[in-house]
Amino acid sequence: MGKPARRFIGMVVLVLFAVSSSVTPAAAVGARSTDPPGTPPRLILGDATTHDPAIAQSGGAWYVLSTGDPAIGGGAVQLRSSPDGRQWTYRGTVTPAIPDWVKAAVPGVVNLWAPDVSLHNGRWYLYYAASTFGSNRSVIGLLTSPTLDPADPAYHWSDEGLVTESFTSDDFNAIDPALTIDQQGRAWLSFGSFWSGIKMTEVFLSSGKPATTHPAHFDLVDRAVPPDAVEAPYIVRHDQWYYLFASFDFCCQGVNSTYRVVVGRSATITGPYVDRNGTSLAHGGGSPFLDAQGAMRGPGGESVSGQTFAFHYYDAANNGIPHLGLGQLTWRDGWPVLTQIRI
Repeated sequence: MGKPARRFIGMVVLVLFAVSSSVTPAAAVGARSTDPPGTPPRLILGDATTHDPAIAQSGGAWYVLSTGDPAIGGGAVQLRSSPDGRQWTYRGTVTPAIPDWVKAAVPGVVNLWAPDVSLHNGRWYLYYAASTFGSNRSVIGLLTSPTLDPADPAYHWSDEGLVTESFTSDDFNAIDPALTIDQQGRAWLSFGSFWSGIKMTEVFLSSGKPATTHPAHFDLVDRAVPPDAVEAPYIVRHDQWYYLFASFDFCCQGVNSTYRVVVGRSATITGPYVDRNGTSLAHGGGSPFLDAQGAMRGPGGESVSGQTFAFHYYDAANNGIPHLGLGQLTWRDGWPVLTQIRI
């Protein structure tokens, strides 16, 4: 049986914001009176039409990198910035187009998916995925830049090439990368979508890559029931624990999306991760963390900067367009809780 479609490709909702990247949609402000009960406050303005947001802070500003739109910049990763985390401005794509080596490796690719961004040794590392719907012929690539600010003369993304990949003969899918540094300073890349779930492999800074093209993998999340609808891992360290967030169920279906975020924790970065009930995430576990509220449908595709938790959702008050959501991570009894959700 074919796997469900992973990312949005050429969705009409993305074409809607290609017309203008600086005008605040009226629905983003005026939808309060028509939203279903329970919709979080609408406090994120400007151009915040994003999917799979990777959030970062630098030089007093906020940045979000996100999945590309085939109609803009050849489908390359998109960049937005904000002075306050509230009013967002589109800043273009990080590269003029999809790298040629990616197009050669993944025939039919039209956009880059699910970036991850973090600062190491004075350079920003931007991991991204390239694939096509329903296929696990996928690659994860790496770009680096000394700055996230397009106005800085030093701003330039260098193509570092292939990090890892999956083939149709593999039982995993190399998309949705996320980098984490453990307590000993070792770097680990988690990734995965459907197939046999979420994997992890060690990478080495400064290259940002594993020692081999086909490295050993640790198994982190497996729902144990076909079609193993889990993706978008993100790991943070807090006190003595590593916390793994993942998106369960289905994205990319507008208001019908069923994405939701779950969490588990482990004393070691490679697992095993267990939920609040002690069930391993590698054997179907996962504690609820974030689900739909009112007009906020299908939240997921998460990332974290400091105590700020970023995600996308589909706006039922605005034609199901994917939009940026933010919240504050707090900790209670050894587990994360999301507060001050704003969309």
